[in-house]
Amino acid sequence: MIRESLVFCSVVVVGFAVSACGSTSAGGSDDLFTGGTSAGGTSGAGASGGMATGGGTSSGGGGGLVIDSGPGTGGGGTNCTSGPTEDKDQDGFSVQDGDCNDCDANANPGAYDVAGNNVDEDCNGTADDSAIDCDGALTDLADNDPMNGARSMGLCQQATAGDKKWGVLEAKYVMADGTAGMNDLSHGLLTAFGPNVNVQEGKRMLVLSSGTARQPTDPGYQSVGGANMNTTSPPPSPQFPIDTPTCPGVTTTGKPANDPAALELKIRVPTNAKSFSFNFNFYTYEWPGFVCSSYNDFFAALQTPAPPNAALGNISFDAQGNPVSVNNAFLEACGCSSGPPCTAKSKVFACSLGTTLLDGTGFGDPTYPHAATGWLETKSPVTPGSEVTLRFAIWDAGDHVLDSTVLLDNFVFSADEASGGSIDRKSVV
Repeated sequence: MIRESLVFCSVVVVGFAVSACGSTSAGGSDDLFTGGTSAGGTSGAGASGGMATGGGTSSGGGGGLVIDSGPGTGGGGTNCTSGPTEDKDQDGFSVQDGDCNDCDANANPGAYDVAGNNVDEDCNGTADDSAIDCDGALTDLADNDPMNGARSMGLCQQATAGDKKWGVLEAKYVMADGTAGMNDLSHGLLTAFGPNVNVQEGKRMLVLSSGTARQPTDPGYQSVGGANMNTTSPPPSPQFPIDTPTCPGVTTTGKPANDPAALELKIRVPTNAKSFSFNFNFYTYEWPGFVCSSYNDFFAALQTPAPPNAALGNISFDAQGNPVSVNNAFLEACGCSSGPPCTAKSKVFACSLGTTLLDGTGFGDPTYPHAATGWLETKSPVTPGSEVTLRFAIWDAGDHVLDSTVLLDNFVFSADEASGGSIDRKSVV
């Protein structure tokens, strides 16, 4: 299976063979494994738990490893002999370390155990036992445990410094620069965002906002037109925010991050994963009045170590290099009295998704609708078995009002390579 990308730097899910611990694969089959399956929508493939061009609906788990097994050879189990301290498959694990098949680098205690293939990739003695849908027991939208924020995105497994398995090592809610102090109302674990926008895996999604991370019907909600969270931090680096190439002469670089909200995760990558992806949906009250102005809100997904082509470590940007903001080319859920298309400060927005995704969110004023991207997917490369830090951050670069919100869900590891960060728009089946 190949997913088409809108930008230069992504290739997804192509021929990766998995065989471990005496397993077999059927000749000529095309097995795609993840935490679950998707349902709803109108077109496209839901192999990663469902990705929606608009609101979308999705059922089943996520947070899995996407693998296309490709043509198999059939036949019996593996024929592998290895000494107790050998590492014949060069995966960093010997039999003494718990490697149950030292002739297959996809099988070791640090691997992701792919669901549904009857293979024990993580060598714990039980096949297909990786946790999925781990946010079903979460009931409090105001939950302050950052590890539950990771679970709501589909990252189900924790790891510790003393073990070798993959998983989330650390999780914390921080401000844009990684320091403590964000307002607790700026994060939330929601089951939906208005009547037309649904989770992309599991039962909940993580929401971050420069205002309150709530729907208008939720306790604690304040109007996205003017919620001041009374927090400020430096930007992620002095070079942030990254100025928008399509708005010449407008400089926001180095301005403080007002009302910043972020989830920072330190993750040990599965030894059989080479990339990851996640879905996001960005809403902004700044559209259309403050397009190409110094009043702007930003969403950044920061990866450390940074992959190639990622500007200052930010892996979410459009084909023109624009960071995710009111000026981003992916703002498609919008409307105007004379369109669509709609023009704001000489920039033309197709507004192909209309305004239904804004209903019931606070961003859908019928006389003056604001804007959202709809569900998008970012994918980025990782080194198998390495440790990476991801910071998902949103902030206001100009003031403390006219807020923006980002929905985050369906974090998935993949056996396929990617390069430097990218954004796709997807549909669900």
